Amino acid sequence: MLSYMQLLVYGVGGVAAAGMALLIAFQEKLVYVPVLPGLPKSYPITPARLRLKYEDIWLRASDGIRLHAWFIHCVPPRPGPTVLFFQENAGNIAHRLEFIHIMLQRLQCNVLMLSYRGYGASDGYPSQHGIIRDAQAALDHLVQRTDIDTSQIFVFGRSLGGAVGAVLAKNNPNKVSGLILENTFTSILDMAGVMLPFLKWFIGHGGSKHPRLLNFLVRSPWNTIDDIGQIKQPILFLSGLQDEMVPPSHMQILYDKAAENNDCCLFVDFPSGMHMNTWLSGGDRYWRTIQLFLNRHVPGKEGTVNGSNDLRSAY
Repeated sequence: MLSYMQLLVYGVGGVAAAGMALLIAFQEKLVYVPVLPGLPKSYPITPARLRLKYEDIWLRASDGIRLHAWFIHCVPPRPGPTVLFFQENAGNIAHRLEFIHIMLQRLQCNVLMLSYRGYGASDGYPSQHGIIRDAQAALDHLVQRTDIDTSQIFVFGRSLGGAVGAVLAKNNPNKVSGLILENTFTSILDMAGVMLPFLKWFIGHGGSKHPRLLNFLVRSPWNTIDDIGQIKQPILFLSGLQDEMVPPSHMQILYDKAAENNDCCLFVDFPSGMHMNTWLSGGDRYWRTIQLFLNRHVPGKEGTVNGSNDLRSAY
């Protein structure tokens, strides 16, 4: 007869094994959610609904996948930055148009919104290797345009988009002028540990020196913690302290890692900011933070804040 303790150990082990098996088998469906429950895959609105001047852009990733994007023009046209925006996980770029509309008004910039493969009107199925190709195709498109200042291309990524943006900035130090991360995670495995706490015993933690025991089983690890320390461009970290999905500690860990080798990092938190509404709860301070960051880090331009070159003096 097995003792009670043995049964307990076997039971816990079985639950953990089952949890890991489900995580491994269905990881893409957990990481990528191109379609919100109950809604169609198509765009519910286009920029035209908001009376924005835009172009439908069709791109080819390096593996041949056809991608869709919107290039939204600043009106009236003016010299300034172009923001390459990478969205969060769920839904498509149309669900971010309200945010982009306000960005255009507040920052006076152009914006390229990319639909990852499998999202919106883009073909294919999402994966980490594929989305990295998609992001590169979007950046290459911007670099080839003649109607923008290609020395002022900034990458903005929220949540999953921050992980995408970090890889792109690391791989393109001479094409990306700066990176803005909002409510981004350290890695997918760390997020698995948040959603399924018992897995922390098996996966370790990206912010520590413990090995990731399951890393070799994860097809989309998105190890932002590893990428962030290799980025040389200026980085702005925007952290909502009430984030209910990604623990705010992830953003602090990313900042600490980046600041080890990069003197141009700034961390700004928003006390009432949640995962999806930091831009709303942050109000004017949120947009002023980004505007000052863009102004300060335009190549060849000495940006100032109230007579000072220190961006922190604005807060």
